[in-house]
Amino acid sequence: MNQKGMKMTAQLYGQFLLSSQVNYTGTYLAEHLADLQHDNVQYFLKTRRFTPRQLWQQVQPEFVRSARGYVLFDDTVLDKRHSQRIELVRRQYSGNAHGIIKGIGLVNCVYVNPETEQFWLLDYRLFAPEADGKTKLDHVADMLRQLANRHIPYRTVLMDSWYATTALFKQLTEGGKFFYCPLKSNRLVDDSGGQQPYQPVALLHWSATDVAHGKLLKVRGMPKDSKLKLFRVLVSTHRTDYLVTNELAQDDTQAAEQESNVRWLIEQFHREAKQLTGLQACQCRLARSQRNHIALALRTWTCLKRLAYHAKTTVYQLKQCLLDDYMRREMAQPTLRFA
Repeated sequence: MNQKGMKMTAQLYGQFLLSSQVNYTGTYLAEHLADLQHDNVQYFLKTRRFTPRQLWQQVQPEFVRSARGYVLFDDTVLDKRHSQRIELVRRQYSGNAHGIIKGIGLVNCVYVNPETEQFWLLDYRLFAPEADGKTKLDHVADMLRQLANRHIPYRTVLMDSWYATTALFKQLTEGGKFFYCPLKSNRLVDDSGGQQPYQPVALLHWSATDVAHGKLLKVRGMPKDSKLKLFRVLVSTHRTDYLVTNELAQDDTQAAEQESNVRWLIEQFHREAKQLTGLQACQCRLARSQRNHIALALRTWTCLKRLAYHAKTTVYQLKQCLLDDYMRREMAQPTLRFA
C-alpha cells in the first residue's frame, strides 16, 4: 500500500492499537509507517478532542437493550507509577496494586444484557477533581442521567462498596431501580426496628434463617420508612462479605450472591482493555493527549469485543490469531536461527 503523505487519523491510531501486540507508543507506530513521524502522532493526540459521546455513537448500532439489563459501575486506575510529570496523574488507591499508586482514575459504566449474555461499555469519565471538581460519585450521577437521556432500559445497578452511599441508594430507589452492593463491615445499621442504637454490620446477630434468607434493616442516613435487605455471604473461613439490596422480595442468599456476581464482568472489561489495547501505555505529558489516547483505546476495545462476538470467540483468541501467520512462516523459514 502506498503510504506516502499519510496523515494521522483516529482510524489509523485505532488500527494501530488493535494490531499491536505489546508496544503501544507513538514512536513504535511511526517506526512502522513510512512518512509518519513521531511528532505527527504527538500533534494528533494533543490537538484532537475525542469524547465519551463518540464511544456511545460507536456502540449504539450493535447495542442490544433489555428490560432486565444490568448497569455496572466501577473505577480502575491506569498505572503511571514510573511516569514523570504527566498531567491527570494523582496518587490514588488501586485494587490491582492493593495500595496507593500514581495513576489516572477511570470511572466506567458497563451494560449487561442477560438474554444475550453480552456486555458493552456505554460511558466513562476520567477522575480528575483538580480539573473539574467532580468526585467519582458525581461521575456516576452524570452517567445515570445519560442513561435516562438515551432511554436505555435496565432493571438492576451493581457497584462496589465504595459507591454504597445513601444518596445513590435514594436516587436509584426513587428511580424505580434495584441495586445490589457490598456493604463494608463498619457501616452502621439497625435491624431492631428502632429498639436499639445503630451498630456496625459486623456486630449483627445472624440466625440460621437470616443466613439463608437475609434480614431486613435500616442503613443509617436512609429515610425512616426505608428498609433494605442484607445478606451475609461466607466467601471462605477467613472472609465474610455483606451484600445489601433494595429488592425486598429477594429472600435467597445464593440468588442474591448470583445477582451481585454479574458485577465482575466490569473487572473482565478492565483486564481486557489494559492487556489488549494499551489503555494505560501512553506516556504523553499533556492531559488532552492522555484523554485522547484513553478514548481511542476504549473504542478499540469496543471494536475488538464486537468482532469477538461475531466470531464467537474471545478477545484474547482474536488478537492472538494475528500472530498465527507469523509463527507458521518463522517455523518454516526462520528469520533468526536457533542453530
